[in-house]
Amino acid sequence: MTIFYVIAGAAIGAPSRYLIDQYLRRYLKYPIGISLINIFGSLVLGLSIGSGEKLNAFIGIGFAGSFTTWSTFILDIYLAYELKRYKSAALNLVLSTLLGISAAWIGIKLSS
Repeated sequence: MTIFYVIAGAAIGAPSRYLIDQYLRRYLKYPIGISLINIFGSLVLGLSIGSGEKLNAFIGIGFAGSFTTWSTFILDIYLAYELKRYKSAALNLVLSTLLGISAAWIGIKLSS
């Protein structure tokens, strides 16, 4: 039965990621939408840790799992590197990682 909670959360997470990223790409100079999504998703995942099994399956595994993305994050860094935007690529990598870990930690602390 838990699988249905995961599927329902994923059905919301992936389209949300797509829509938010496309919106931000229109208005921002750098493709930081995926980084912001991944950081927010880390916070959501951290918040869901303290919830019950069904809520964690829906929010943590389903929504946050499909909302965040490793592959697009890496592609954004690679494309910045290819465009010789080395500082942008490095900042994206370092800040996204540090802020993502921090957001997950904050979420865990807030949920306990």
